Amino acid sequence: MPILMRLLISTVAAGLVALLPMGVEGASFSEVARSARADLEEALAELTRARRGIADEKLPLARRLNEVEQEVVSRRQELERAERARDNQLVDLNVLKAEVKRREDENQYLTSLLSEYARVFETRVHISQLDRYQPLIRESLSAIENPDLASPARFDRQLSVIDASLERLNGLIGGDTFEGKALSPDGVLEEGRFALVGPLGFFANGRGTTAGLASLPVNSAEATVIEIGQAAAAGIRELVSGGTGEVPVDPTLGNALKLAGTKDSLAGHIRKGGVVMVPILLLGFTAFVVGMVKWAQISRIREAAPKELEVILSHLRQGERSKASEWAGRIKGPVGEMLNSAIRHVGEKKEYIEEVMYEKMLITKPRLERLMPVIALTAATAPLLGLLGTVTGMINTFNMITVYGTGDPRTLAGGISEALITTEFGLIVAVPALLLHAFLNRKAKGVLNSMEQTTVAFINGVPDPSEERSEYAGNTF
Repeated sequence: MPILMRLLISTVAAGLVALLPMGVEGASFSEVARSARADLEEALAELTRARRGIADEKLPLARRLNEVEQEVVSRRQELERAERARDNQLVDLNVLKAEVKRREDENQYLTSLLSEYARVFETRVHISQLDRYQPLIRESLSAIENPDLASPARFDRQLSVIDASLERLNGLIGGDTFEGKALSPDGVLEEGRFALVGPLGFFANGRGTTAGLASLPVNSAEATVIEIGQAAAAGIRELVSGGTGEVPVDPTLGNALKLAGTKDSLAGHIRKGGVVMVPILLLGFTAFVVGMVKWAQISRIREAAPKELEVILSHLRQGERSKASEWAGRIKGPVGEMLNSAIRHVGEKKEYIEEVMYEKMLITKPRLERLMPVIALTAATAPLLGLLGTVTGMINTFNMITVYGTGDPRTLAGGISEALITTEFGLIVAVPALLLHAFLNRKAKGVLNSMEQTTVAFINGVPDPSEERSEYAGNTF
């Protein structure tokens, strides 16, 4: 750039010299021209040198520029790779976070599952083994609520319950015996030995006075011995003492004995129903007696067979009323009485005979239906009395809940028993009474229908009075 400036200055100077006035001396102009020319040559030479220097420096600079450009491209590629790596690392980080969250959820689920297993294991352990396993179970359950305990230590404590349960299971497969205490049937806490075979537990004291099944009754912290007979007691003592013996096996795991203990006698079951049971049973007894009496009364009524009716009508056609009355007297009951009344009025109009027979039917109907409303009344009243007992029993139950609360269910058993038993016996009395009333009513209607059929057949078969007079007149002549 200095060379160009110098050349420019020389050119300007030459121009200024050319514009000078003509009065300037010739020597001065020549000097100036020479000086300008010299400067111009010097500037040209310096320009040439500068161009040559630029040409010499251009190729290295181009090479350096290419190198820098390639380096920039490489740096950009590295930046892109770094950005892609960063994005991949973010994706991997999110995947790892999701995996950590999943593992935490699995740990939480396993912790809850192991805790539930410990609680269930505590309920499944036989009462005689509870003292052995309860500290381990409590330690496992308390590990969950300990914030200072690390996860591996927490899992170790929880897994110890599983190890103990597996060890117990292996022991139960071949049987296990150990020392312990149990309540005798008399309520005395005695020392002895337990024998567990699978889910069954047996106990025998050292004195040989108590032996039986070991069970856990309600509201008891100790095992209770249930005696099941002297024959089984000997086998239980042998099993407890020597490890071998013949013992009874209950596939219901003691539920059959519990159900057998809850069954009451009929008198005890009735007493639980309370005062309302008295009218229910009285109604049931009355309906039963009335039903038996009515059944015997209606069963004794004999219907007129078609052959017997034909014989009676044949005697009447022949004018033999005495023989017809004799045959009618063989039919006991209201049917025979109705036929005798009709035979006495033979010779009169059929309408009158029909009225006489219908009158006998009207007299017989109330006799057949007598006392039957008592059975119907029993069928209708017994469920209502059972409902009354239900209401009073529930009132007693709620009164007990008000006083004692709901902690002990045995305090509520009396009211609930009264509420349910009265309804039970009310239905037990009502359903048979309803069926008995329907049966007797149908049987009574059958007797009346038979009498009606007999009446129709008799009216249709009895000779007309005009025919009898004509026959008598023909015989006279």
